[in-house]
Amino acid sequence: MTKILILYYSRHGATEKMARLIAEGAELAGAEAIIRTVPELQSVESDQAMASHASSGPPYCSLEDLRECDGLALGSPTRFGNMAAALKHFIDSTSSSWMNADLAGKPASVFTSTGSLHGGQESTLLSMMLPLLHHGMLISGIPYSEPQLMRTQTGGTPYGASHLAGTEADKAVSDDETALCIALGKRLAGLASQLKKIIV
Repeated sequence: MTKILILYYSRHGATEKMARLIAEGAELAGAEAIIRTVPELQSVESDQAMASHASSGPPYCSLEDLRECDGLALGSPTRFGNMAAALKHFIDSTSSSWMNADLAGKPASVFTSTGSLHGGQESTLLSMMLPLLHHGMLISGIPYSEPQLMRTQTGGTPYGASHLAGTEADKAVSDDETALCIALGKRLAGLASQLKKIIV
């Protein structure tokens, strides 16, 4: 079965909600969705924090998860127009995966959540694409054949799924944002399945 890794960092829960919707889309396309996250920076070396997380959320991502996936969706809240430091810290630790070309030729998509509508959604999505391109991944966005992309009044870009969480992180994922997350998951899983048949 095609394995889609949904790797995210979430501070207030919005990006996690998006990750689960993308996973739903991947599963609708017949893939296995594997949800992983990364630790807070201050708890990277804390055994106690690692142990407490084990019962409260998805497992932390490993290099093995990267090696075994057929496609990757990478998500982060926006931090000054860029991905969050916790996710960047993990990405910076993947040199061995890069040297082994573990992700080369696999499709990838990106997603983000911001406090304000013009809070850097697109620059964050673009910033997350850069290390994936260095890994040799094939980037897929959302085509305008998805009707919600033209009518959304909140998040949603051709670069990837996005969500307007509000400055208090209290806005629910809208119907259009939900549809675009699911569409992104389906598209990524479909591409991964097709590429898996070609690339042996």
